[in-house]
Amino acid sequence: MPQLDRFLAALVSHRASALMLVTDSPAQLDMQGTPRAITKAPLTEPQLLTLLQEVAPGNARMALDAGAAVTFGYTSEEGSFTLQVTERKGGLRAVVRVEGSAPAQPAQESASAPAERVSAPVAVAPSASVAPATAGESPRGASADRQRIEGMLRTMIERGSSDLHLRVGEPPIVRVDGEMVRLPGAQPLSESELEALVKSIMPARNREEFDSANDCDFAHDMPGTGRFRCNVLREHKGCAAVFRVIPAKVVSVEQLGISEEVQKLCYLTRGLVLVTGPTGSGKSTTLCSLIDLINRKRSEHVITIEDPIEFVHENKRCIITQRQVGVHTGSFKTALRAALREDPDIVLVGELRDLETVSIAIETAETGHLVFATLHTTSAAGTVDRLIDQFPPDRQEQVRAMLSESLRGVISQTLCKKVGGGRVAAREVLLSIPSVANLIREGKTFQIPSVIQTSKKIGMVTLNDALIDLVDAEQVEAKEAYMKANDKTGFAHMLRQRGQEVSFLDPTAEPMAPAAPAGKPEPVGKAKAGASR
Repeated sequence: MPQLDRFLAALVSHRASALMLVTDSPAQLDMQGTPRAITKAPLTEPQLLTLLQEVAPGNARMALDAGAAVTFGYTSEEGSFTLQVTERKGGLRAVVRVEGSAPAQPAQESASAPAERVSAPVAVAPSASVAPATAGESPRGASADRQRIEGMLRTMIERGSSDLHLRVGEPPIVRVDGEMVRLPGAQPLSESELEALVKSIMPARNREEFDSANDCDFAHDMPGTGRFRCNVLREHKGCAAVFRVIPAKVVSVEQLGISEEVQKLCYLTRGLVLVTGPTGSGKSTTLCSLIDLINRKRSEHVITIEDPIEFVHENKRCIITQRQVGVHTGSFKTALRAALREDPDIVLVGELRDLETVSIAIETAETGHLVFATLHTTSAAGTVDRLIDQFPPDRQEQVRAMLSESLRGVISQTLCKKVGGGRVAAREVLLSIPSVANLIREGKTFQIPSVIQTSKKIGMVTLNDALIDLVDAEQVEAKEAYMKANDKTGFAHMLRQRGQEVSFLDPTAEPMAPAAPAGKPEPVGKAKAGASR
């Protein structure tokens, strides 16, 4: 329960006009013009700020952090309240009134003011700003909608979910360890209800984009809770939305278990490093950890181009410039071209979406910069083919030559369900060595998997080897790993070699124990002791 609620209980029970919270003064009730202290000790500014931040919506929290005046609504078990926070010499002053009991501002002004507004200019990222109420929308309703959807996002985090799905005719649905789960006890959402919820946190420019294009992406920040990547769209039933949680704290390479060979890519001065995988495979998290390693170990200028900005990096040893497509720049290719004039050492491109962006990224890597980027491919060899195939046939030979010189590594990953809950990434790693460069130059990318297989000593890993390591460590079930493998025939052979239960390969067969040496039967599902890889 927020600490402010005990003060609100006193406000309601004493039927006071207002609750006054002022830095370096006791909390007081306004009893029809007569102040009455309800605490013995005066409130310090940090105490007062904590009281307010616990109940303030996201944009109001930012205003409080910036020391600006702000007015917002709050609803508790005691009722609905309006909080007006203003600056005063030497601290803060907050006046809390029961909603509707007395105007917090002159009547003429409050008639048209939103329930939550920032009354002084505040430096807030556009992706986290809140649009004013649209025509015909109740300010009080907008505040309630915002509180409701932020409550759903908090529930999502409390349940350890990665995504929240909102659909017309369905209750809120969360993805937990890869599985879709409907929130128990929640009511199905109507179309008007869902649209009001998402628009209560949607920035103004995205409202216009959504109304014209029927989908949009933006980020929503809830200080103290987390940051979310949001996509709102229209489908045949009406409005729909998906929210992906972005960890509030940057994840390190050590926490993700990224190999030393991959970490060494962060110390290069030039070249192209690609992180690939299907949607939702953790590419952004892996890239974030690599940029964090650079930020801790090198003194460089890093420019990131994202849509939207997900992880927010604080400057450590590096200077990090983060630009969002649609807010700070028109497109990936525009920002990437401009980056060359902005004295970068390292450039991160959120996604190689089109031919021109791919072309500029390769040229940037060739001109003495280290470029990180993502692609939606499922294997290292497939990544090289995808890059080359985007170009017209008359340019492909030139691109092969450029890519053979600039490509430094490909990390292709997929997420697997862990035994006991959670998920873990299996990563295929391709590193650039002369034999790989020759295969790319000669158009023999189909031989790359063989090179990876025979180059384990220098840190290359096939996806099958990464998956079988997780099975051997009993982190992932054999069936789950098999479903994630690209080369399923080869992976099934690896499972049989280890004596793993493989009856799932034939759904009609009865589960059977794997063959074992005479007189030494083995339990089903357990690997042989000392089995080689």
